[in-house]
Amino acid sequence: MNGDWLLRGRDGRLSVYQLSGDAVLCRAEREPGGSWTTPRTVGGDQKLHPVLALGQGADGYAHLVSWRPTVKGESGLVHSTHFRPRLAALDWSPVGHPRKKGDRTGTPAVAVDAEGRAHVFVPDGQGGVRLLAQKEKGGWEAWRDLEGEDVRDGLAAVTGESGRVELYAAASDGILHWRQEKPGAEPVLTQHLRTPVRPGTLHALATSPESTTLYYTDTSGDLCAWRPGGEPAVLLPAAGSGPVSAVRCDLDGHDCTLLAQRSASGRVAFAAYPTERESAGAWWTESGPRLPVDAAVSLATDADGRVAAATLSPSTGQLLLTRRKDEPGLALEAWRQV
Repeated sequence: MNGDWLLRGRDGRLSVYQLSGDAVLCRAEREPGGSWTTPRTVGGDQKLHPVLALGQGADGYAHLVSWRPTVKGESGLVHSTHFRPRLAALDWSPVGHPRKKGDRTGTPAVAVDAEGRAHVFVPDGQGGVRLLAQKEKGGWEAWRDLEGEDVRDGLAAVTGESGRVELYAAASDGILHWRQEKPGAEPVLTQHLRTPVRPGTLHALATSPESTTLYYTDTSGDLCAWRPGGEPAVLLPAAGSGPVSAVRCDLDGHDCTLLAQRSASGRVAFAAYPTERESAGAWWTESGPRLPVDAAVSLATDADGRVAAATLSPSTGQLLLTRRKDEPGLALEAWRQV
């Protein structure tokens, strides 16, 4: 899955999205902080490939994108909108192929602008990136070629506090960054950072009115933070493989960024630091039980503004959840199975 899969809906309920065979499932709180529903299929009975990209707008609506098989050897992208966690999502709707036809070209990424328009980015299989954006009053614009060179799979799409959409991609020799100059405009390639980066480790977060921050692991195993226009900063050694999850939160009156990652030991590792102040340093603290090797972690804030963390293992289907206690520091409740 690409994107945060633990989300807080506009009604304050937390929800979780997961892949299950050829379908996507959703579980949600029956009420904020309460018990959870059983998993149910999202988007109807359309059979999907095991890939899912998620994005959420300021309106709380979740946008989901996946690949579906069409004819033999070919696939197409489909999109669904989930307005509220307790309601049924819209049925999967075909939205085409970045090269008109063919098989899957890469894992999509989704960001939603201030007007609620989903922007679907996908590698084009030829080293570049294509974009499909929703129109403000329904329907989709034509596919756009954002170009790029030797783009690797694992795009990171994000919406800044300004409501403008940005995209990060790993390339053979560094990181590419695209940004909308104004709402509704086509994102343009603004910077090519020459840096050693491990593909598949990118995660982006809006961190100030002017900036988004990209987290990635370099080839030496360090977790780095980068804001376009500046130089990347090494935060600390990565706790494990794959991308981190990140969320902005209030910790004892301070604007902080919390990071989480499945560590090499199999437990969840957390690290927090003042937002955009990487020089303050950060360190990992492990929590919870040892998890299967395929377990992923995602972060959100709940209806009360408390940090919530979830882990999900595709092989076992086990979903674990914890929240921050109502006390100073980053003390967490005991992990519980949902």
